[in-house]
Amino acid sequence: MDYEFKKNTLDGSYHANFSMGHEALGRWLTEEVGKNFALMDEVVSQLGALKNSTREWRRIGEELTLSLQENEALIQANYLFSEDDTELEENMDFYDEEAVAICGFEDFEQVLQAWRAFVTRF
Repeated sequence: MDYEFKKNTLDGSYHANFSMGHEALGRWLTEEVGKNFALMDEVVSQLGALKNSTREWRRIGEELTLSLQENEALIQANYLFSEDDTELEENMDFYDEEAVAICGFEDFEQVLQAWRAFVTRF
């Protein structure tokens, strides 16, 4: 999983860009976490508590939800949970590749620590 963090010099916002298959992780860091150090601490604490456990922890954000279970971090766009009955034409499907990302606890914690270090520098 490749990623890059950037700071917008015009408005001071932070952005995380991830390789294909992990774009939702970048969106989660950018849109839900930002400089929320309390959230980062809470997630790291939960990672430690849930390691090798069958329990689940979930954090529902405004646009994305983080679920931790079975040593995997799952990020999903909240719209995937809706029960919208919209039907598509035959052989068509919604594009949701950028709406879901999964990674192991170790990789997820490393990314979270790297994000913390990045936003702390500025």
